Order: sequence, then structure tokens, then C-alpha cells
Amino acid sequence: MLPRPYRLPLTAILLSAALSACSSTKEDAYVERPADQLLSEADAAMREDAFKKAAKLYDEVERQHPYSDSASKAQLLAAYAHYQDLKYDDAILALDRFIQLHPGSPDVDYAYYMRALCYYEQITDVRRDQKMTRQALDALQEVVRRFPESKYARDAKLKIDLTNDHLAGKEMEVGRFYLRQHQYTAAINRFRAVVENYQTTSHVPEALHRLVECYLALGVTDEAKAAAAVLGHNFPGSEWYTDSYALLVDANLRPERNEKSWLNRAWNSLF
Repeated sequence: MLPRPYRLPLTAILLSAALSACSSTKEDAYVERPADQLLSEADAAMREDAFKKAAKLYDEVERQHPYSDSASKAQLLAAYAHYQDLKYDDAILALDRFIQLHPGSPDVDYAYYMRALCYYEQITDVRRDQKMTRQALDALQEVVRRFPESKYARDAKLKIDLTNDHLAGKEMEVGRFYLRQHQYTAAINRFRAVVENYQTTSHVPEALHRLVECYLALGVTDEAKAAAAVLGHNFPGSEWYTDSYALLVDANLRPERNEKSWLNRAWNSLF
């Protein structure tokens, strides 16, 4: 015979239910507090690096005082708290919402800048996919385009240069891979992209040298000489030019400008 299930006395059940209801009511109760008090607590949490707690308190300012001057300020501060907590997706959502609700705010340039930083901080190694790098570049360019006189535009321009250098580095990484595999045409496409699209980056001298290597391997000597000529004219002291010149000498060739080469057209239009 199975034992009968243990049963709590009715009074215990009622007491437990009452305590549970009381606890739930306390937890779910809406306790309105002044915006200044909430902001002060949130600021204190930020100083203690309690970013998650701070973000919740800033959100509470907007929830309790949606039409106050403090609400829009709290939205930005919540986004910053998420950013500090490395919760970039949450920060971007908050910033997008701020931009949508307050397009005329004097702080909207900061919102665009912070949004760009959220993408920028997520840039990955050149061996990985560079989708986030391109998003960072787009967001940084938007800051400069929309707010050219803003105090954030200068830093955005510096980060644009670094981002372009990173994207060029990715092209070089792939181009070197193709070069090692003797897939010269595919490699040329990557190195050419660096010369045409990322001409102000530090990767251009090497890209020109790699073009010399690829064109010589394919027997396209006119383009090899043209690439070496551009390299020697613009980066005469570069180790890459020394290497390119040596390759041409070994092939009984010399650097020579070629008016019909895409290199000549690209270089004249960009430099």
C-alpha cells in the first residue's frame, strides 16, 4: 500500500500564500522617486563601476519621469552605462532610440559619436570577418558628415583613418594568401583594392611591391615596371621599393611609368 501524500495544515497553506502575496506586492510596487534622486543613485553606481545597476536606474528616470528634462539626459547616460559594461548592442539600441526621439537635441552629435564608438570597439582581428569594421566606418563617417564642426568630428576622423588601415590590412591578408597559393590574378585584385580604395594607409607600399611580384610572375612586365615606378616615386626610401627594384633588375627590367596603366590613372587621381 502506497503511503498517503504529506499534506500541510490549512493554516500553514493560507499563511504561506499571504506572505507570498505580500512579498510580490512589495516587489512589484511602483514607488515614485524624484528624478534627481534616481540620477544621484545612478551616478554613484557609475563611480563604483556598477554599470548594470546604473543603467537600470537611468532607465527608471525615464520610466517615472518621461516628460521631464532629466529623461533625455538619462537616456544618454543609460547608453553610456551599457557602453562601459561592454553591452554594445544595448547601448546602440538606446542611442538609436535617443536619436529617433530627439533629433534636434544639442546632444545628438554625442549620441551619433557614441554609436560609432560602440561599433569601433568591436573591430576584430584582420583574420576574421570585417562586417563590424565596415559598420564602424559608416558610423564614423556619418558623425563627420552630419557634424563637421562638432568637437567629436576630429576624433571620428582619426578613427576613420585607423579603420581604413584595418580594412586595408584585411585586403593584404587575403592577397598574401592568394600570392602564396600562386593565384596571382586573385592576389592582384586584393592589392589593387588597397591602392585604389585605401591609398592613405600604411599598407600601400607593400601592396605596390606585391603587385610587382604578381605581375612578374604572370609575365605582365609593363604593369610590373609601372608599379615599381609608382612605388619608387612616392616611397623612394621604402624597403619595399628596394625589394621591387631588385626583382626587376633580376629580370633585366627597370621601373618605368606607363601612362596607359591603371596604376598611373589611380595614382594621379588620388595623390
